[in-house]
Amino acid sequence: MVDVLPWLLSPSASLASTGLGWFNGPLLAETSEAELEPLVLASVLLSLITVYLAAKIGGELCARINLPPVLGELVGGVIVGVSALHLIVFPEGAADAGSNLMTVVQATAGLEPEGLLAVFKGESEVVSILAELGVVILLFEIGLESDLKELIRVGPQAAVVAVVGVVVPFSLGTAGLIAFFSIATIPAVFAGAALTATSIGITAKVLAEIQKLSSKEGQVIIGAAVLDDVLGIIVLAVVASLAKTGEIEILNVVYLIAGAAIFLVGSIFVGRLLSPLFVALVEQMQTRGQVIISSLIFAFALSYIAAAINLEAILGAFAAGLILAETSKRKELEEQISPISDMLVPVFFVTVGARTDLSVLNPLEPSNREGLIIASFLVIVAIFGKVITGFVIFGQPQLNRLAIGVGMIPRGEVGLVFGWGGLRQRRALRVPGSGDYRHGDFDHLCRPAPAEGGV
Repeated sequence: MVDVLPWLLSPSASLASTGLGWFNGPLLAETSEAELEPLVLASVLLSLITVYLAAKIGGELCARINLPPVLGELVGGVIVGVSALHLIVFPEGAADAGSNLMTVVQATAGLEPEGLLAVFKGESEVVSILAELGVVILLFEIGLESDLKELIRVGPQAAVVAVVGVVVPFSLGTAGLIAFFSIATIPAVFAGAALTATSIGITAKVLAEIQKLSSKEGQVIIGAAVLDDVLGIIVLAVVASLAKTGEIEILNVVYLIAGAAIFLVGSIFVGRLLSPLFVALVEQMQTRGQVIISSLIFAFALSYIAAAINLEAILGAFAAGLILAETSKRKELEEQISPISDMLVPVFFVTVGARTDLSVLNPLEPSNREGLIIASFLVIVAIFGKVITGFVIFGQPQLNRLAIGVGMIPRGEVGLVFGWGGLRQRRALRVPGSGDYRHGDFDHLCRPAPAEGGV
């Protein structure tokens, strides 16, 4: 079990510092960690019941009207999340109402408010980790279902799509925010950069569900989405460097580019050389789960290496899937990974929906209107910047260009990384104890924070 309780139980931890208005008073130091750990597990189980019900009901409804079930999982997450029922919420989104599941835990377990916050934080951490693990498994499964030879064959087209899909939305988004809305340079650059990365997870899931993943268009989209994520991480590093120092650190950019290229090409090349050894080793094993456990060890190892060199763990999982898809164990592995995927992947999509706060889209709230106008502009740029990618492919008249462009539109996990990076920069630029910033770069996009409390 993830041990997230000790810091919550310290005397210095206060409920006010979390922004959770539904608790009053500080945590008690004498609260027993041993007493709270079983309640964290119980809360996680209750959350998973909610997540699976939302995913299954939403998915089944969408399947019956010929829509991708993943859309139902996302909508189900919105319904059980902070926008509606407040069943699955996270500390950063619980300031107003908290989690209704925690109310159930408090009522059934007789837990005092002091310990309830610790349980809530522990439960949120575990669910978040399960969601991240879910997207790693999803990308591993997508790698297994992809054809490496086809990806290599469509490589030039995928590269063109990826580069245009990064440059166009980034340029139009950044320039438009500065020219039309007088947004300062650094927040405009962050917003433009957030438009660059295509969500491999969401795109691949939809393509798999409509049985187009192995098509030439599907392989171009997947290949371009992988390159988009790599380029997106490099752009994020450049933008973060610019925000911190006012200048780009060339060595850091070179390191990221070289690391991404070496990792993706090297892991696939070395993996293909060692794959016969992997198969021979697995065939010598006599215990249960030899194929799936050995494959997960390999996938998690590559995911760790990717994360350790400042890439995304999902790229490592995808590379592992591509490598193992070339072995004789592919079919067996596909069958064995499917139940694990069915268990973990819905957690990712439901939690993405649960974190979405639709209240900021209410045009009747005057404070939302300026943000809605800017958001509408960014949505238009985001769609146009990806749809156009399908029409820059040359020498392939038989490809469905519009389908490729539309397939590049979804954003997801890497876009959230950009948003979180921008929030961290905003916090770093705020003068402690003041509502002002060290310079005005973030003033147009962020309200000044109060003297104390959250951002």
